[in-house]
Amino acid sequence: MPAAIDPADIDETPLKGELPSPYAARMAAAKAALVAARHPGSAVLGADTVVAAGRRILPKTEVVEEARACLALLSGRRHRVHSAITLISADGTARHRMSTSIVRFKRLSAAEIEAYLASGDWRGKAGGYAIQGYAESWVTMLQGSHSGVMGLPLYETRALLAAGGLLPPPA
Repeated sequence: MPAAIDPADIDETPLKGELPSPYAARMAAAKAALVAARHPGSAVLGADTVVAAGRRILPKTEVVEEARACLALLSGRRHRVHSAITLISADGTARHRMSTSIVRFKRLSAAEIEAYLASGDWRGKAGGYAIQGYAESWVTMLQGSHSGVMGLPLYETRALLAAGGLLPPPA
């Protein structure tokens, strides 16, 4: 159980030409470093999840038009979800892990997209959807980590915590 939750408020703009997986890794590391600087001597976990259609990084949708465009793009096709985690131990040692999953959505009707948008479940979500809600009913294939698509890949997180001496090693 975390002792505190301290959100990192950083610029999340991708660099020109930056690919999705390195972008997710950079964001997780930057978030962890910023928070670790505020809490010296503490272990800090930072994470970031990126939904990618090919080389394109989809936004964390804040307005309905953005979410509609993301869902239309993902409709009937496969996409990747990259969830990066950085653990900075109390001694300042940084460890990194990445979970990449492949998700395929069924072809979405305009009515399905509009109903989902009306739910508000898309707000602030990478790629405009949350797999832990109604959007899970659109998934025809998931290869990888369900928890990673949700935003925090539990297997990789546990492995990092064990490597950092914060949990017993996995059996």
